[in-house]
Amino acid sequence: MSKPVELGSLRVGSYIIIDGEPCRIVEMARSKPGKHGSAKARVVAIGIFDGVKRSLVKPVDAQVEVPIVDKRSGQVLSIMPGAVQLMDLETYEVFEAPPPDEEGLRAKLQPGVEVEYWRILGRAKIMRVK
Repeated sequence: MSKPVELGSLRVGSYIIIDGEPCRIVEMARSKPGKHGSAKARVVAIGIFDGVKRSLVKPVDAQVEVPIVDKRSGQVLSIMPGAVQLMDLETYEVFEAPPPDEEGLRAKLQPGVEVEYWRILGRAKIMRVK
């Protein structure tokens, strides 16, 4: 799920969808309006799921999509080679999420551990161990 927002209202640290991928803004520059054109914003963002750097240049008043980040708690049920099986602590739904990229976070994961995960655009990512 996402919502439309004016590009000029976003800041560094905000989230944006670029090329269908949710990203976190790491750099943002605005140019002044010229004699014949409107002010432009140049956004550099890093993908939340893939870590790829993406850039976007649009007018400041252009509408862009911002993902709705759902931060939830879950419990690790099992750890498989390519996935981590989690159970949501509110709905008791069982699902699989990819293992985290950070080695320190991956070392802390064990069955029974409580984690915080984010659900963005129907995908889940483990963010930290509680």
